Amino acid sequence: MRSNRQSSRCDDCGTEVPVGAGVLLGPAGGWFTYCALHTPTAPVPTHPGAWEVPGLASLDLETTGVDPQQDRIVSIGLLDETGREYTMIVNPGVPIPAGAAAVHGMSDADVADKPAAIDGVRWVVSWLEVAIARQVPVVVYNAPYDLTMVSAEAARHGIPQPDWDKLWVVDPMVLDWGLEHGRFGPRKLTDMCAFYRVVLDDAHDALADARSARLVAFEMASRHGEFALANFHDLMDHQRKWFAERTEDWNAWITKKGRPAEDPHAWPLIRTAG
Repeated sequence: MRSNRQSSRCDDCGTEVPVGAGVLLGPAGGWFTYCALHTPTAPVPTHPGAWEVPGLASLDLETTGVDPQQDRIVSIGLLDETGREYTMIVNPGVPIPAGAAAVHGMSDADVADKPAAIDGVRWVVSWLEVAIARQVPVVVYNAPYDLTMVSAEAARHGIPQPDWDKLWVVDPMVLDWGLEHGRFGPRKLTDMCAFYRVVLDDAHDALADARSARLVAFEMASRHGEFALANFHDLMDHQRKWFAERTEDWNAWITKKGRPAEDPHAWPLIRTAG
């Protein structure tokens, strides 16, 4: 969540909020300021333990950049539905830009002796195939980035694609839109962890992010019966709809700035041939 950069009044109680003393929330072009006492908080749990049985798996990647179709995987963090954790660092086969290294802390020297990228891609694809076969939902925060990255890497290395149509995905970023319809604006994993009081240690570590995203999903389900009680076939349809709504809303803003519109149907991934 952003701190307020100028003095303003709280949109809830009307008190003066000095610079940096409150938070700024809302969609692009429609910010609201809240004082510390009236910053929105998560609702009280009504369905404690929802989704913990049969459980959720989780996946997160750290990479060489922000383009999921062109950049490469550097590290993989996975949790199965029991919470067992797995991780792998790979040599992406290309230089890691300084900007990416500054985010996740891994440089060319750190990955020089790590397994080749193809080994990591085979591993994560195999893991996804098991999740699909066992019908285990997989938490992926901002799924179109991570899953498109896996798909592109699989195509790059000649590895058969998982059956993406049968993968059940739980994307807390999209669920947040379904709940709030952009009321709080775009929220990163760190924002969602703060809102749901989930501890995020070592942000931008793939395993730490996968762990925290999974916990956020559990917290969301425990507070929202529409998630807790939905079957995952329906939840997939809801998420596709919410992602499209979110993207169209975003497109209305960015096209005014002269930027190209984004694909509202690119959830849970952009399809890659191969």
